[in-house]
Amino acid sequence: MSYNKRLTALITIDSVIVLLSIYMSHFFLNPYVTDVDTIIIVSSLILLGSHHLFSYKLNFYKRAWRYASLEELAGIILIVSASILLTVVTQLLVFGNIYERALMITWMLHIIFMGGVRFSWRYYTGAKLLKKKTASGKRTLIIGAGAAGRMIARQVKSSDESELHPVAFIDDDRLLKHLSISGITVEGSMKDLEFVIQKYQIEHIIIAIPSLKQKRLNEIITQAKSFCEDVQILPKIEDVVLGKISINLIRDVSIEDLLGREPVQLDVDSISDKIEGRTILVTGAGGSIGSEICRQVSQFNPMRIVLLGHGEFSIYNIEKELIGTYPHISFPTEIVDVQDKEKMFEVMQKYKPVIVYHAAAHKHVPLMERNPEAAVKNNIIGTKNTAEASDAAGVETFVMVSTDKAVNPTSVMGATKRIAEIIVQDLDQKSKTKFVAVRFGNVLGSRGSVIPLFKEQIRKGGPITVTHPDMVRYFMTIPEASRLVIQAGALAWGGEIFVLDMGEPVKIVDLAKNLITLSGFSEEEIGIKFNGVRPGEKLFEELLGENEVHDKQIFPKIYIGKSEINNVDDITKMINKIERLGNLTVQEIREELFYILGEHSSRKKEKVL
Repeated sequence: MSYNKRLTALITIDSVIVLLSIYMSHFFLNPYVTDVDTIIIVSSLILLGSHHLFSYKLNFYKRAWRYASLEELAGIILIVSASILLTVVTQLLVFGNIYERALMITWMLHIIFMGGVRFSWRYYTGAKLLKKKTASGKRTLIIGAGAAGRMIARQVKSSDESELHPVAFIDDDRLLKHLSISGITVEGSMKDLEFVIQKYQIEHIIIAIPSLKQKRLNEIITQAKSFCEDVQILPKIEDVVLGKISINLIRDVSIEDLLGREPVQLDVDSISDKIEGRTILVTGAGGSIGSEICRQVSQFNPMRIVLLGHGEFSIYNIEKELIGTYPHISFPTEIVDVQDKEKMFEVMQKYKPVIVYHAAAHKHVPLMERNPEAAVKNNIIGTKNTAEASDAAGVETFVMVSTDKAVNPTSVMGATKRIAEIIVQDLDQKSKTKFVAVRFGNVLGSRGSVIPLFKEQIRKGGPITVTHPDMVRYFMTIPEASRLVIQAGALAWGGEIFVLDMGEPVKIVDLAKNLITLSGFSEEEIGIKFNGVRPGEKLFEELLGENEVHDKQIFPKIYIGKSEINNVDDITKMINKIERLGNLTVQEIREELFYILGEHSSRKKEKVL
């Protein structure tokens, strides 16, 4: 029904209700009098006019009555009471007396008829929708009968778009057991989960306890997934605008929900004055971390973000996304290899960025073991080129993305990143630019990480391959990693290595088991195969070396370390040697790397340049 037709229908119905109410009250009081007094005629006109006036002023005709609640009932009482009050004043001024009993009955009939018509409509549409959902909707169990769970239940039941049909609650509050909430019964606690799922033939589960601690949430997710494949979760309460929980905010359970710790939320408000209205440059802007840095920096309204990367398609994708989301920001693109020193200097002079986030790097450990020259050229020479170009262009802050594998490195990738840290720390002592590094653990979902590999192995029916049953890693999400980079840029004094407090490390085999469960399979169906530690890998990673540790946090969840800067001359010699000869063997390059790092490496080499 169109708005005009709906408005006409409501005005007509309300007019009939108003007139019916006052004339019925008159005849209730005077059943044998057939004439209508002048006071009744005048009062009915005043009551009719005032009703429509107050209804218009309070937007009463714009309310969706299929969602009517106590708020709408309060609105009815307010409008009727105001109309009656105005009629009382009119009777007193015009006739000198008040038809009290008639007006009281009119007030009651008016409310009953108006509320009855509107709530009957709500009941009719709700029953019609419920019948449809009962016939075809997914039978849904809601875990959590608190405020969030009740709100989700109401929205799911009243939503045309939702295919879910809520049939039961589960809640650990014993006082709620067997009670009905929004027409849905609380059937028991989590220990009754299997029984409730079988009793109601549950096809879908929503976990609606946004304030739940991570450890308990992990247990509930795992338990729910063992009985039902389709499990969704309400976001953390801090991610929901106060009181505005919507059915659209329900999301599928992801591997991030099983990290084993609370997600780190950094205070990004403090950095807006560093970015707003200024030029930012991001290398590796098309990669997992680089692209997320661009997204998050864009929220602080810089004048422009220079998207620099080697892969044209990835740069094209992030450019298209950012232009569509932030049309007021300029996003110039530069297809440049950081190994091209001349071009890097040219780009820096062209844009004169205030902050450079250096995310371009080779990061795959086994691949770099087989191709150490590529790791040296990209991670060391590329970083040196970018840092020196930033210094020459007068950049205020240079933030290098590093890795926990740079601590006591056993791999070529880790060694090249540690040497890159030494280069920028050395340059920090000579330059007006503030050079800092940020160390990450493993980033969930980034290209080349274990999660995409595990998902692909599950898709093919397994098994999942894990290197060692005792292999552990620190994990963080892509947004967490990117926020840390941005926060580091705001906190930088120069020369620091920033490290995020990522809680306890996670066993890779436990991650594999959780992902199997999230995918709706059992460990027996997919299987886990141990294939041995690969070259360059450690069973555990460190975030700071013994000589780097500063116990005090400089910011919630952020630590810094001050690494010793040594062997800079040896690094320069090695770079010159590789650039000049270009024909060193894989073994010779490895030896050069670990000789430079000396006692800071777990793979000491007796090699003299």
